[in-house]
Amino acid sequence: MNKFSTIALPLACISLIALAGCASTAPVPYVKLNSAPQLQPNSQKDADKTPYVYSSNANWMDYSTIVMEPVTIYNGPDHQFGDLSEAGKQELANYMDTTFKKVLSARFRIATNTGPNTLKLKLTLTGAGTNTAVASTVTRFDLAGMPYNVVQSVRGKEGIFMGSVSYSVEIYDATSNQLLKAFVTKQYPNAMNIAATFGSLSAAKTGIEKGADALVAQLK
Repeated sequence: MNKFSTIALPLACISLIALAGCASTAPVPYVKLNSAPQLQPNSQKDADKTPYVYSSNANWMDYSTIVMEPVTIYNGPDHQFGDLSEAGKQELANYMDTTFKKVLSARFRIATNTGPNTLKLKLTLTGAGTNTAVASTVTRFDLAGMPYNVVQSVRGKEGIFMGSVSYSVEIYDATSNQLLKAFVTKQYPNAMNIAATFGSLSAAKTGIEKGADALVAQLK
């Protein structure tokens, strides 16, 4: 390999990595959501992950119980599933259902019937990206990918060739059915989370876990 090739190859790799990072897509308002008319652009610092929000002046401490509807898989034309199989979508929806119930149970009593002091939660899986086999792991170690991913890790941004999950959250007063809070969000692992690169859906599942923890924190 000549001197030019020795220099050009790493530069080409870095350029491809940068393009991969720039190609990341953010959630959209999703026209078929019930809350779509109320969603507004988020002006807060978390807008890159949660670009559309709606919030009332609800006092979350007034609520001690939550009813969680089965997770819905979004079928609108503006979904962000790419070529993810129906089986993959269902696997993520099932994982979301189990994970959110488990995490929410630390803050609320999980119920099946509406009543006073009760919230109703509707989660809709709207998109997902899968890990790129081999590349998602290798680029956490090689000279071209690791520096980029380290920077992304510090910034709290997405790593390259790593999957993610997008979904909507709609929270209602269970008695009045008034919408109290809604948002669409994209969650993903830390860019240097090597464990989340093994398996095509592991990064998306890690994103679900992060999203569940974040929601409980918001409802305290």
